[in-house]
Amino acid sequence: QVTLVESGGGLVQAGGSLRLSCAASGSIFSIDAMGWFRQAPGKQRELVAGIKTDGRTNYADSVKGRFTISRDNAENTLYLQMNSLKPEDTAVYYCVQDPNWARIVLGSARYWGQGTQVTVSS
Repeated sequence: QVTLVESGGGLVQAGGSLRLSCAASGSIFSIDAMGWFRQAPGKQRELVAGIKTDGRTNYADSVKGRFTISRDNAENTLYLQMNSLKPEDTAVYYCVQDPNWARIVLGSARYWGQGTQVTVSS
């Protein structure tokens, strides 16, 4: 059974930074694609960033240049470094994992974490 546990969320002022972590267990982490979704109240879920097994990354236009996704296959951990945070980044952030990158893009990843709240104050 795959388990994803996010951490690192919290309250930060606009312009600040946070680093989210996602600890994965129960699978061969290195062969799966990974990603971060977010969902704000009253808004649709959004794919913020994704990383394939070969290290290639994708970002939503809204976070390009501010967020960086990375993975440590030796530690089975996914990261999201978030800089220059804005109030509109406020959301619950979810870590996802799937062997199939297309399922991540479609929002139907096989495995999801429980989410971590990020709140950016103005």
